[in-house]
Amino acid sequence: MSSSTAGRVIKCRAAVAWEEGKPLAIEEVEVAPPEAGEVRLKILYTSLCHSDLYFWKSKGGRNLLFPRILGHEAAGIVESIGEGVTNLKPGDHVLPVFTGECGECRSCKSEESNLCEVLRLNTDTGVMLSDGKSRFSKDGKPIYHFLGTSTFSEYTVSHAKCVIKINPAAPLDKVCVLSCGICTGLGATLNVAKPKPGSTVAVFGLGAVGLAAAEGARLSGASRIIGVDILSSRQEQAKSFGITDFVNPKDHDKPVQQVIVEMTDGGVDRALECTGHVEVAIAAFESVHDGWGVAVLVGLPSSEDEFKTKSINLLYERTVKGTFYGNYKPLSDIPSVVEKYMNKELELEKFITHSIPFSEINKSFDLMLKGESIRCLICMEG
Repeated sequence: MSSSTAGRVIKCRAAVAWEEGKPLAIEEVEVAPPEAGEVRLKILYTSLCHSDLYFWKSKGGRNLLFPRILGHEAAGIVESIGEGVTNLKPGDHVLPVFTGECGECRSCKSEESNLCEVLRLNTDTGVMLSDGKSRFSKDGKPIYHFLGTSTFSEYTVSHAKCVIKINPAAPLDKVCVLSCGICTGLGATLNVAKPKPGSTVAVFGLGAVGLAAAEGARLSGASRIIGVDILSSRQEQAKSFGITDFVNPKDHDKPVQQVIVEMTDGGVDRALECTGHVEVAIAAFESVHDGWGVAVLVGLPSSEDEFKTKSINLLYERTVKGTFYGNYKPLSDIPSVVEKYMNKELELEKFITHSIPFSEINKSFDLMLKGESIRCLICMEG
């Protein structure tokens, strides 16, 4: 890319959330150059994740900030880099992510965790780590960041260790979905649940994350994959992701975990909860078989939720685990997931059900609220 804009403020379009739950407004904003350890990106494609919706509706915590530029699932090109950045250069094709990999902390050096102690998810801050200031402004007033990404803007600034360099041949309009939901669900199955070939798996919630979890079960060779969702309209679509059975809890007069236990002669080998609702998490755990059953909690819960179950369920050798971003280390692991797509080992096209221009971004919120989209691709040039 041209370096003519490096070191200068860029004026561009951004979809600004001025108030909670109100439609986003396309505004001209100013994006400052990156400071030390940061990069400025030109976003080419982004998509709406349920987490954007969650925080847009002010359900994510106590310190919600407005005005704010949401968005955290995207792909783009490095426009310029700040002082000291060595892992990226202008022109690199990249995926910005909501978490990072500093490479120096205990978690980054551990093979057992991807929870970087420096750059892990922080939903309560709207400024950059280096100086506590925003890189976005309008009419001289700051606009807050979101998850260190803010991809609902034609240009954004991120910490360099939260930006993944990928194969430049990878189509950005497809691999953009790997920067959040798809890797979260896929990795939850492949890296955490680890179902064996021929095993039974239940997936609770058949949105994008749940379908990615089901895809992971299919790739693992599971013989039976039970999809659980309160929207029966998702049943047919879920078949292409490996779902063999469908259960709508509303169709039964008993707890859904009891239904699944009866369907599977004692419970499934693995269960993945992909809704973020604590009652669903409990149902997922109580649906696994004693002796070896493992439940993985994937969905983003409320910070106030409490997980409660009978202690005897644990005594009888059931296991419950949590996962964050599918246990992938972003900089180290995600390039190989991109290569799985390039090698036709992983399908991404079937996750993208709609495509709209940036100027119509609010339509993506409507589609998700109605449960009609898996992922809605937003083309920034439109």
